[in-house]
Order: sequence, then structure tokens, then C-alpha cells
Amino acid sequence: MPLSQPPRRTGAETGRVRRPSGAVLLALAVLPLVLLGGLLGVLVWSGPVDAVRGEGYPPVETLAFQRVELGPDGVLAVVLNDGPDPVTIAQVQVDDAYWSFTSAPGPTLAHLGRATLTIPYPWVEGDAHTLRLVTSSGVTFDHEVAVAVETPSPDARFFGIFTLIGLYVGVIPVAIGLLWLPLVSRAGRATVNFMLALTIGLLLFLLIEAGHDGLEAAASAPSSFQGEALFVFGALAAYIGLEMVGGWLRTRRRDAGAAVGSGWILALLVATGIGLHNFGEGLAIGAAFSLGEAALGTLLIVGFTLHNTTEGLAIVAPLAKEPVRVGQLLRLGALGGAPTIAGAMVGGLIYSPIWSVLFLAIGAGAIAQVVVQLTRQVVGEESVSAYVATAPVAGGLFAGVAVMYVTGLIVG
Repeated sequence: MPLSQPPRRTGAETGRVRRPSGAVLLALAVLPLVLLGGLLGVLVWSGPVDAVRGEGYPPVETLAFQRVELGPDGVLAVVLNDGPDPVTIAQVQVDDAYWSFTSAPGPTLAHLGRATLTIPYPWVEGDAHTLRLVTSSGVTFDHEVAVAVETPSPDARFFGIFTLIGLYVGVIPVAIGLLWLPLVSRAGRATVNFMLALTIGLLLFLLIEAGHDGLEAAASAPSSFQGEALFVFGALAAYIGLEMVGGWLRTRRRDAGAAVGSGWILALLVATGIGLHNFGEGLAIGAAFSLGEAALGTLLIVGFTLHNTTEGLAIVAPLAKEPVRVGQLLRLGALGGAPTIAGAMVGGLIYSPIWSVLFLAIGAGAIAQVVVQLTRQVVGEESVSAYVATAPVAGGLFAGVAVMYVTGLIVG
């Protein structure tokens, strides 16, 4: 008898692929993670790395100073173990003299462990002091306080002082820069092109400055936190976030029947980007005073005050042909300048190198996105090369960079 043949499948049946269940997909996703965890367990507990290094190898010790405060009871230092091996702080020197100290939670720090050292040293206001930590293996780590001043405490006087600093550095200079609006609104086409190109030049300089400061802060941060990568991805996140905000604002403008001009949207984005950048400036000022670097803090105040006056021009330049009310202008100025106050308070209270890198990255990404938005606005259908080749635009770009460079000399 002929063997029975299996029933033929139709084309629809043969083309249908049976999808695995959710439990199977979950198991397939988790399996590599379980195997990776097992491999890491073998590496840690069986000790192949230690076998390669050999017995009696010296530990890899790295201590990073996170914060140093000066108060009536002496010196308080927060340190982080940035190395792979445990570190024990055995001795503390201040100005080459050994001093007693207490460590909380203890003198031995595991990887990424923190300790707060309290040292009853009679520091002298205005003098320079050098703090040295000696580990149990004899390795030393130094930190210098250039000009000793008492670390401000979070009381009413503290908040009052840093509010005034933020007003002087951020709010008032930006408000002064907004006074260029009558000139911008009465200017001809060539002058408007010059002003917009000047704004791009100002922002390009701010972008380079923010990138330099951010990468410099990343290099001084504990290496375990990978500061350079944190800066790059923080800037990218800020760029994408502000791009989304710009898209949302343009959608609202279309829904409102173009009741809000494109110049207002651009001015709002410029003010937001500058505000995020100024938060980083306030952070630097607050941290300078908090870490006992009073001379640097004073220099930053003067330099940033000059810097931020030109930022007010950057905010009003897109409003050349837009109707403007005083209240709207004040809100734009507050958005661009007021974050300096918050930054100064954060820097004075809870400064951390990692937070500094992240905030500078956010400022840099925001400025980069504003530069792109502004370039799109002013170039329009023309090519960038043809637009830049005109005399007002080329002159504005160079003038913007030159103005920021001259004022930046005071900061540097």
C-alpha cells in the first residue's frame, strides 16, 4: 500500500511564521546576561587576574579630592577612591606638618568609596595651604588652597550673597544687553543681517568656551566616572532636548495660526540656551568661593559680567521685525540671566566635579542647538556659503567672535 502523504499546506499556511511566546523571548534576552554574570563571578572569585599580577603586587591607589571646606573648627575634606583597590588613609599633613584627623565612615575606602576627613588645623585667612594625604603604602595625594577663606554656610546671608552675585553677573548684564532692541527693530535689512550674524558669532564663541571648560572639568574629574564621555553624551542629550522643544513650539505656532512669530520662537530658544550656559557660569563662581578660591571667584564675576552683556544682544537680535511688549522682554531676560543665581547657589552648596561636567555639557549642547536654529532662520533658502559671503554677514560673524574674545581676556 502506498504510504500516506501528509496533507499539503496552502500558501497562506506556509508563509505564516509562528512567533515565540513572551516567556521564550524573555528567556532569550536574559540568558546572555546570566552567562555574563557567571563569567564575572569566575573572574572575581577564582582570582585569575590576581594570579597574573602575582603575589605581593603593590595596590593601585588613587584618591581624588571632591571638596575642601574651611571652617571655624578646621579643615573638612571629602575624598573619593578613584582606583580599583582599597585605600587606607594613614596620615594627614597640612603645610608639611602632621595633624590628627577623623574619618567618616572610616579610613579605608573601597572602589568609589567616599570619606569625610575632619582636620582641626588653625588655617589662616588669606594664606595658601597645602593638604597632603598619606596612604598606608606611603603614596601621597596633595590639594592646594590658593587663598584661604571660610566656606560659606547655607544661611540667610549665604543665599543673599549668591543671589546678589547672580544678579550682578547674569540678570543685570543680560537686561542691559536687551536695551539694544530699539536699535535692532529700527535697522534696515543689511543691519539686521549684521546683527543676526553677530549673534551667531557670539554663540559660536560661547560654544567653544563651554566645550573647553567642560572637557577641562572632565579631565580633572575622577577617571572612574569617564568625564569626557559624560560631557559628550550630556551635550548630545541637551541638543536633542532643545531640538524637541523647538519642534513643539513651531507646532504650537502652526496650531495658533502663526499668531506667534518665528522670531519669538528663536528668541526663546536663544534665551534658553544662554540660560543653561549661564547656570554653568554661576556654578563655577559658587564653587570658586566654596573651595576657598576667592581671587578666582572675583575675577570670574568681573569677566562674566562683561561677557553676559553681549548675550542680551543675542536674545533680541531675532526680534528685529516682531512686536515686543516690555513684559515679554523681561521674561526673556530672566530666562537667560536668572539661572546664574541658581548655579551660584548649587556651586556654593553641593559642588561636585561630576555635576560640573554635566551642567557644562548641557550648556554646550544647548548653545550648539541654538546656533543651528539661528543659522537655519537667517540663511533660509540660500546656501550657507552664499549667505556668509555677503559683507554684513561676514562682518557680523567676525565682530561677534572679536567682542567675545576681548571680554574673554578678562575671564582668562
